Amino acid sequence: QVQLEESGGGLVQPGGSLRLSCAASGTLFSGNVVGWYRQTPVYDRELVATITNRGTPDYAASVRGRFTISRDNAKQTVYLQMNSLKPEDTAVYYCRPIGVNTSWGQGTQVTVSS
Repeated sequence: QVQLEESGGGLVQPGGSLRLSCAASGTLFSGNVVGWYRQTPVYDRELVATITNRGTPDYAASVRGRFTISRDNAKQTVYLQMNSLKPEDTAVYYCRPIGVNTSWGQGTQVTVSS
């Protein structure tokens, strides 16, 4: 059964925007900090943003000021609004509750290229 499902990726030009969504099965996000990660063929999976159950966000320096994480607890969904995208943001993006033993989703590909 699918537990985490990411969507919203695509091809966008530098400077463009995308909004990613991550839907969780059941109550997988309830009470947990949720993170957005990204991975490229070259680098290990990188944590780019987190959000607490109460909505307090935190960001990696590489995305601060450009990305915004949010969540809808009723819908068990977390979002990542990505603005001013750069080619170096190209990656597969994943979400996952932190500290919870669950599988990774399939991810969603974000490609920033002219």
